Amino acid sequence: MTSPVHAPSSLRSGLLCRCPRCGEGRLYAGFLRLAKRCDRCGLDYSFADPADGPAFFVMTGVGILVIAVWAWAVVAAQPPLWLQFATVFPALLAGCLGTLRPVKAWLVAEQYIHKASEGGASSVQKS
Repeated sequence: MTSPVHAPSSLRSGLLCRCPRCGEGRLYAGFLRLAKRCDRCGLDYSFADPADGPAFFVMTGVGILVIAVWAWAVVAAQPPLWLQFATVFPALLAGCLGTLRPVKAWLVAEQYIHKASEGGASSVQKS
């Protein structure tokens, strides 16, 4: 089954934190709390449960990037310890907080597009 032509991509919906069906309605009711439904098309967001996936992906990606840059800077410039603390911790915090919303929205859009649901006994094929 193909999606309608006007449906936004999951990446675009995620980056803009918009509804995965119409691409216009708001996805969030708070910083990370999902709204009950889309305020434009009425899509019920109860299907969405990204759990800890967004936090894991964000902490891993941002951590690898910031620590790699930090390690290179320490070897190349040998900055004082106070400067390392003053730059690395804010970079980790800003990177994680800045990317958590769009990554969570992207995973919700992927769940919608692929009709993901919790596995159960009915999903196991018997031979």
